[in-house]
Amino acid sequence: MSRFYEMSVEVSGHDRAKVAELQAAAEQEWPFDDWWFAGEDGAATMHASGQDNLCGGETEEEFTERLSLAMWRANGGYCRVSVDATYLENLPYETHGLDEADYARLIQDDRTSSTGDART
Repeated sequence: MSRFYEMSVEVSGHDRAKVAELQAAAEQEWPFDDWWFAGEDGAATMHASGQDNLCGGETEEEFTERLSLAMWRANGGYCRVSVDATYLENLPYETHGLDEADYARLIQDDRTSSTGDART
């Protein structure tokens, strides 16, 4: 079973000379794109996100471990890897609707504002 996610990653405390290797390692694990950098010299913290499926029953925690291990190997040591996992298949949502009373109120407000009669 696969589940559709957006994963956002933030990497800090890494060897700045290994940015390309870190990006490549992350992209081997997940289709991250649109990398951007924040902080001192524009590379203190790396950020990216991407959407794909977790497959084979892999959990968000297992994905974080897999990604972190790949990043640590590419970095040649520890760096902070933070993952925000958003499950996209069952997001919370709100349904909004209007009734005829709302219609009458909004139409009246619209007519009043279009004739120049400002409400206070």
